[in-house]
Amino acid sequence: MDDAGHGPHLRHRPDHHREEREDRLSPVSDNNLEISRRRVLGTVGAAGAAGLVIGAAGGAGITAAVSEDGPAGGAAGPQALASVGATEVMFHGKHQAGITTPLQARGHLIAFDLVPGAGRKEAAALLRRWSATAKALMAGGTATDDTGIALDAGPSSLTVTFGFGRTFFDRTGLAARRPAQLDPLPAFSSDALDPKRSEGDLWVQIGADDALVAFHALRAVQKDAAGAARVRWQMNGFNRSAGATARPMTARNLMGQVDGTNNPKPSEPDFDRRIFVPGSSSSDWMAGGSYAVVRRIRMLLDDWEKLPLDKQEKVIGRRKADGAPLSGGTETTRLDLNKLGPDGKAVIPDNAHARISAPEQNGGAAMLRRPFSFHDGIAPDGTPDAGLLFVCWQADPLRGFVPVQRKLDRGDALSPFVRHESSGLFAVPGGPAEGEYVGQRLLEA
Repeated sequence: MDDAGHGPHLRHRPDHHREEREDRLSPVSDNNLEISRRRVLGTVGAAGAAGLVIGAAGGAGITAAVSEDGPAGGAAGPQALASVGATEVMFHGKHQAGITTPLQARGHLIAFDLVPGAGRKEAAALLRRWSATAKALMAGGTATDDTGIALDAGPSSLTVTFGFGRTFFDRTGLAARRPAQLDPLPAFSSDALDPKRSEGDLWVQIGADDALVAFHALRAVQKDAAGAARVRWQMNGFNRSAGATARPMTARNLMGQVDGTNNPKPSEPDFDRRIFVPGSSSSDWMAGGSYAVVRRIRMLLDDWEKLPLDKQEKVIGRRKADGAPLSGGTETTRLDLNKLGPDGKAVIPDNAHARISAPEQNGGAAMLRRPFSFHDGIAPDGTPDAGLLFVCWQADPLRGFVPVQRKLDRGDALSPFVRHESSGLFAVPGGPAEGEYVGQRLLEA
């Protein structure tokens, strides 16, 4: 997907004097504990600076970090961060980071349940800690009792996004403020859901363009939760790395298909209405927020890869090579759902995935898809345990995910090759203002 239009939320951080420095960050917590950070910043060459905008959209020219003293110069001198490491995503804002942020190379999805006896007070303290940690790490700093995993790296487009599950409201005495949009999703025939890997009181999405930076944030979030919440489930994913292609391109999934072509674009006039909850009142805790549907979708790759190329393309409705619709044109060409072939049949089959999921086939229903791929080794049946960590964002799942999935459930040609193994629905509040923590308008109302 191309989210480069949200540049103001991304910041490249050059340092024209190549210096190593110690900074202090004041967290948004009550304990007045300052979080120190150590980061090495440097200049980025002209090629790296020019490539930054490209990198933000998913491709990139990257300037490697180089020691001033060279490999034989004794103690290493200050080093310059590559553009991929120096890109920072803002923690504060109208929306939380990690929704319209360009796809990152590495991701972790993790759900927590509050520990027995923990309630609203403990949840508020946890969200204060998490917010302070996220703000520091997204700026390239360190966390309290830091593990040192990412000391040599910059922010690397790190985002940490927080959401609340349906059960959170019961356990914190806030059931009266639970939005109707968190009502349970309906059952679908393709579901084979594991309840132990579904739902949760709290949900955290972590993304970064460096695997160690992402893992560093994961460990910090887990450590902050100690005593207040425990892990319910965790899933780890990946995407194509910045700079892996000669130009920015829509990502491919593990079936080899270009995935995300028809995503809503921030430049579209109705983007905010479809993706974000309206409102601006401080008492409206979901104003500027969004609802995330999270599904672990296993791809039956052995079966899929046995299909000839032409049959794979008919299942999807697009050419595998470039993502263009079978009706012709390029990847971004609108599907011609009425075009017939020489045999008198629709060029894009009636049960093709692209046809059934098209917004015009679903009353305009749309969602912003922002997934990660996953591979967790070999399943007990000897097949790859791999597929898609599907994450989609919308202002109302009953108008976004649900109608589309219902239609897919009734006859999608792709259904025999995928299995939905876990599911979650989370309310993700708007971004915190300066001095606020995530969810404060809910927890302190």
